Amino acid sequence: MAILRFRIYLEEDDSVYRDVAVRHSQSFFDLHGAILKAFEFDNKHEATFYRSNDNWQRGREISLEVYSKQYKIFPLIMRDTAIGTEIKDPAQKFIYVYDFKKNWSFQVALINVSKGENQKLSYPLTIRIEGIAPSQYGTKSLLGERFADVEEKYDLTKGAEGFGEEGENDESTNLEITDEETAADTTEEF
Repeated sequence: MAILRFRIYLEEDDSVYRDVAVRHSQSFFDLHGAILKAFEFDNKHEATFYRSNDNWQRGREISLEVYSKQYKIFPLIMRDTAIGTEIKDPAQKFIYVYDFKKNWSFQVALINVSKGENQKLSYPLTIRIEGIAPSQYGTKSLLGERFADVEEKYDLTKGAEGFGEEGENDESTNLEITDEETAADTTEEF
């Protein structure tokens, strides 16, 4: 069984990409799920693939479902369309659009076809991750979800206990230094 390896680029930034391997007999719905998982997106929005050429022009649509919009040609449905049936050349390209309101666009390029399938692996499979994926709904911290734990533990929104504000004058914290202590400090050997 042939294994197809696709490189999925974020349209705005080709330094952020994921390599995904799928069986040629798997459906575009499987590839759709693999892309979402690889970029850490949820599965709550509409999506579609377009067959594409070398100039990334949109061709035949392979849609998650039939949407209420005008179609020039009725779309193929992801669940019913095997990926191998839409591979027309060894450098086949697709455009993947997710969440039509946010318009996440990805360029999907076939980069390798191998005949050997690793029986120990479960396809589709993310093989390579390059760059930090964008956050689907806002900003993403380098610490990720762990930052909330750090923020809670140390309560970064309040002033730390035991430390006053600059210029505070609290009589109980002022220490008087005697002449004997000053003399002792200056006579220490180095």
